[in-house]
Order: sequence, then structure tokens, then C-alpha cells
Amino acid sequence: MTTQKHDDYLLKSLITGDESGIKKIYAKMYPKVLAYVSKHDGVEDDAKDVMQKSLLQLSVRAQAKDFSITSSFEGYLFTICKNVWRREAKLSKSRVTNPKVIDLIHEEREIALAAYEQEKWELFQEKLHEISENCRKVLQFFFNKIPYAKIANELGYATENTVRQRIFKCKSKLKEAIHSDSRYKELKEL
Repeated sequence: MTTQKHDDYLLKSLITGDESGIKKIYAKMYPKVLAYVSKHDGVEDDAKDVMQKSLLQLSVRAQAKDFSITSSFEGYLFTICKNVWRREAKLSKSRVTNPKVIDLIHEEREIALAAYEQEKWELFQEKLHEISENCRKVLQFFFNKIPYAKIANELGYATENTVRQRIFKCKSKLKEAIHSDSRYKELKEL
């Protein structure tokens, strides 16, 4: 089975609730999600929640008629999982817990927020691929918190100051590309 056919099978399994396809998704993806969540201060129950919320979000989004995945199914789902965990981790840091209080976060609201964040991420990724390859490399190093001296050495820049200037210019180009897209205005209004 080709990669595209396999990806289509997994997505269709998720939408239709095909148990064997969903088991394949879990078998392939859950260990990766567990490793990611564990590495970022989570526990197994957190990973299970992230997996469930991510699958639910993906199945809801996949039912839209204009939905398509431009990367691999696994890459797309893993990105959703990472975004869900980041949001969960951020919420738990700001949430005061009391075991006697019932948490009133609604599942629909969670799905809507996750979909909103995924749309922002997809816009960011799309615009990142529209800027020059050199800018993508510079920003990739920057986003991965690589020291300026190492970036200068890797990309052949004369000084760290040159790297700072290049990062600023590339971030400005990316920001301009994102802001000029009509989807940005729609997402900003939400």
C-alpha cells in the first residue's frame, strides 16, 4: 500500500470509526505521543488524554468538505498532539486546583480552541514555506534556540550581529506574509 493510500485509509478509519484502522493509528502514534508528553513533564494519563483529544479534533476537522492533509497523516496528527499538549500544559500552569471543585471546561470549547490553534499553525507553516530557503534555515535555527555563533558558523555568516540582522529580516518577511493572508484577519477576529 502506498503512503498516500495508507494515509487515506487511516483518515477514513478515523472518520468512520473503523476499529482496526483506529487500532493501527494508536499502535503507530501513541508511543510517540507518550514519549513527547513524558519528555515535556507529563504522565501516561496526560498522553492518553492528548491522544483522545487530538483524534477527536482531527475527526471533526476531517469531516469538513474542503479538508486535506498536505503532509503525512502521522506528521499531521503528531503536530495536533503537540499543540494539544502545549495548550494543556499552559492551562495547567495557570489553573488553580482544588479537589472539591468540578472543572467546567466544555469539550466543545476545547475542540474549537484546538481547531483554532491548528489553523494558526497551518497558516504559519504554509507561509514559512513561501519565504526563501535561506530564511527558513535561519529561522529554523532560531526557533530551535541554536546559539548565534553556531548559526553564523553553520550558514557562513561573518558575525553574530549579521545573524541577528538576518533573523530580524526573515522574521519580518514571515510576519508580513502571514499578515497579508486573508485567513490571518479571520483568525485574528476569533
